Amino acid sequence: MAWLPRFSTLLAFDAAARHGTLTRAAAELNVSQPAISRRISDLEQSLGLALFDRSTKPMRLTPEGMELFDVLRGGLSRLETTIQDLRMRSKSRKFTIAAAPGFLSYWLLPRLPALREAFPDLDLGIITGDYGNMPVQADVHIRFGTGSWEGLQALKVVGEEVFPVCAPVYFAKHPSGLPPEKIAQARLLQLEDSAERWYDWPAWLRAAQVPLPPRLDAISFDSYATVINAALAGQGVALSWAGLLEPYLETGALIRVSDHSLVSERGYFITYRDQGGIAPDLAQWLLNSGWV
Repeated sequence: MAWLPRFSTLLAFDAAARHGTLTRAAAELNVSQPAISRRISDLEQSLGLALFDRSTKPMRLTPEGMELFDVLRGGLSRLETTIQDLRMRSKSRKFTIAAAPGFLSYWLLPRLPALREAFPDLDLGIITGDYGNMPVQADVHIRFGTGSWEGLQALKVVGEEVFPVCAPVYFAKHPSGLPPEKIAQARLLQLEDSAERWYDWPAWLRAAQVPLPPRLDAISFDSYATVINAALAGQGVALSWAGLLEPYLETGALIRVSDHSLVSERGYFITYRDQGGIAPDLAQWLLNSGWV
């Protein structure tokens, strides 16, 4: 490998060549004028050539100095451009969180202001995840399941406890209350899920030991947000997952109509690949940010 001068001497030479004076070069590099002079002298001695004609003011480059300056400036310009690009890339990189639509709407979105305050420098992106055969690309996923995903760290943030809720206006239509056997006769609002990832009304009623009627009075929706909007509008009884609808239950916008719950080992898990970075810290923050 060819011998190269110290980088500090090359920077001093470059600054002096651009400004034409040692004073301005020293100010740019935040060093003293004698320090600039020494560095340039060291560079000239190492090359065995004069790089500046010091008989003129401002100083002029010698032919050899001009040759070195042209090569050095081209290299430094590329270096400056690359460093600036890397800095902008690091600042503009988006950190993405993916979550199932229902969890995103009712658990994650209310926490966004606090999340932004906890991670103010994060360029945050939020997307919905389906988690079929082609999962979306994200830094952190919030998945529903048993917590077993190969190659992923998984933190359980919400367990699966399912119970019925409705709006007060709908509950008022049933003065004798809505025990499980009467819920089976009520208007039921449910999420249509061909993959059967979540409990539905037949599963809940069987767990409550209620005989299923020949036909449920049920309306199916393709999103959990629509199910809950219909419940808030007094259209019927919906299934609630513990940890998702607490703000509505606390304000009375929705009321729990039965003490019976259907519980499983499944739940919502914050998952990420343990490759360093901010993902573990953000996952732990989400885990600790519940309404407990």
